[in-house]
Amino acid sequence: MKNDGKVSRRDCLVLLGAGAAGAAATKAGFAAPLATPATNSSQSFAQREAKENAAEQASRERRMKWWHAAKFGMFIHWGLYSLIGQHEWAMDEEGVPIPQYERLAQHFVPRPHAAREWARIAKRAGQKYMVMTTKHHEGFCLFDTKLTDYCAPRQACGRDLVAEFVEAVRGEGLRVGFYYSLMDWHHPDGARCATDPAARKRFVEYTHGLVRELMTNYGKIDVLWYDVDWPLTPEQWESVRMNEMVFRLQPDIIVNNRNGLPGDFSTPEQYVGSAQGARAWETCMTMNDSWGYQRADDNWKSPKTIVRDLVSCAKGGGNYLLNIGPRPDGSVPEEEVRILTHVGDWMSRNGETIYESEPVNAGYHPYLDFTRKGNTLYLHVYFWPNGTPAAEWLPFFDPRTVVAVGGLRAKVKSARLLVSGQPVEFRQDDISVQFTGLPALAPDNPVSVIAVECDSEPSVSELYVRTHRKRYNVGVTRS
Repeated sequence: MKNDGKVSRRDCLVLLGAGAAGAAATKAGFAAPLATPATNSSQSFAQREAKENAAEQASRERRMKWWHAAKFGMFIHWGLYSLIGQHEWAMDEEGVPIPQYERLAQHFVPRPHAAREWARIAKRAGQKYMVMTTKHHEGFCLFDTKLTDYCAPRQACGRDLVAEFVEAVRGEGLRVGFYYSLMDWHHPDGARCATDPAARKRFVEYTHGLVRELMTNYGKIDVLWYDVDWPLTPEQWESVRMNEMVFRLQPDIIVNNRNGLPGDFSTPEQYVGSAQGARAWETCMTMNDSWGYQRADDNWKSPKTIVRDLVSCAKGGGNYLLNIGPRPDGSVPEEEVRILTHVGDWMSRNGETIYESEPVNAGYHPYLDFTRKGNTLYLHVYFWPNGTPAAEWLPFFDPRTVVAVGGLRAKVKSARLLVSGQPVEFRQDDISVQFTGLPALAPDNPVSVIAVECDSEPSVSELYVRTHRKRYNVGVTRS
């Protein structure tokens, strides 16, 4: 992972392979079906293509049902770079010589079953799945492999850290995800494969072999999270063949888009933003500015920011994968624990507004955001409107604490404060609904929720306000 304001790993994908992705295809539903021999009937070809596309879509919907409901997951970046404690890209960005970097392995001796703490933290935070780096860009494998001795069981702690992770995640009833970096700064063929066909053949087979081990040796895996596909194109990686192998071994798995193929879901990084069309998407984000452990990085997001980002993802129909960067011994920095504990407390009271929620057709509001489940609209108020002085002059804001939404295109039937169940009074016309009689202080922390029952699927349109609100004179309207 990298976040320096210049090139993220998502940027790498766009620049280094996404343009070729449209030409790739796989029966697992990653692009258009593979070429079919020409027939005398274009109609029969179209019918077969439609049938194949329908089957692919049905498969994807089945495999991703749990993921769409889950909404919130934990990302874990952990490796030799954690010992340096200066960002997970230290080997590349600081130009550390490979023979020196390799020495880190003998000092990478985390306490046994450190992942159990991570899983407990994730469960308390309300996260439903966990994705861990099995091999990051540094090339060091945290799992037992027959393909290299550059791995934790042989060079570091003598244990399979991926096996410990899987055991811990399943022990808390969560879903298991594996991150795997295609880019490899350590392997001798990791760069020259771009121009040397023999090196490319060796490196691609090595890569496929490691992925095969991950998909074979740990039982059911729920998510495969590829990362940076530098320096090869999807065709050179043989990404279609790679994904077909993955699905033969793990028929229920879901796969992201970072091996150069569209995959099951898109992966915006360090920002909340939906994918084009109806594609599934998942925002991955750090709690500070670093993915791996960075002892000096104190630019922590607040629990309110985390909750707001989670709400924004759910509003757009996406998921939120929030990262931790454990220390070399596997312990989680106290600030990350504190933030996730606070978020988990909020989720314990408000989880119904996130899990299994559906996209909301609504734009920007200056002090709240929206999620939806059926005809219930949830107003997530992050800046509580406490007693505007305008209430002395404008009946609109009377009584003094009013939460108002313009352009709600549904009739409100009832409203309540979610944290207490207290009914909330309201008044509504064609342009605006105002929720009144609210407490002066925010009833919940860091975000308060008003659950609004509507008579139909709610949407919010500020354009409707602009075009339908009654207008009067060019000058001041006297009343």
